Amino acid sequence: MAKTYSLPAALVLENNRVLLRKMVQTDVEWLIPFALHEPATWQFSLVTAAGEAGMRRYVADALTDWEQGRAFPFVVYDKATQSWAGSTRFYDLQPEHSTLQLGYTWYGERFRGTGLNKNCKLLLLEYAFETLAVERVEFRAAHDNARSIAAMKSLGCVEEGILRQQLRYEGGGRRSSMILSILRSEWFATVKPNLYLKTKSLK
Repeated sequence: MAKTYSLPAALVLENNRVLLRKMVQTDVEWLIPFALHEPATWQFSLVTAAGEAGMRRYVADALTDWEQGRAFPFVVYDKATQSWAGSTRFYDLQPEHSTLQLGYTWYGERFRGTGLNKNCKLLLLEYAFETLAVERVEFRAAHDNARSIAAMKSLGCVEEGILRQQLRYEGGGRRSSMILSILRSEWFATVKPNLYLKTKSLK
């Protein structure tokens, strides 16, 4: 029997700042305002979620990926403002190799730079390395998406290189992807303690 990750639909990750739970169909209603009023959020995304139709498709595709065992999409609740803030997910799940990717992360404009992302990543990485027991978590971003790449490096991700003109953008043109990662040994040695310190200082 093929190895699988055990990711229950009722999974909730939370600390004093943030709560993450599995995305459900009704989440589309509170996600749509981001798609209508902040379309630049998906500037570097291969498939845009801008506009009502874009967000409805985005949620439907995410839930299909979950049903087929390809991803686990989360929605993000910011306890500081008592409001829903965005979404993220585990994807490219490869339990036979003890790896997965962490991405499809976006937040509304007012949640960026507030410490929310570091709290989310602390919870997600802790679950990946300590519950799922993965050996490697990979991150990808458009090579010219400086903000996302800087955010990943601030977590402790190690830059590995660029896949040149790897993928096709929905609207035309091709994307080169920056590859970064965190290994299990790095998580316990440096990344986890540093993230704990950073999230404490942001409270």
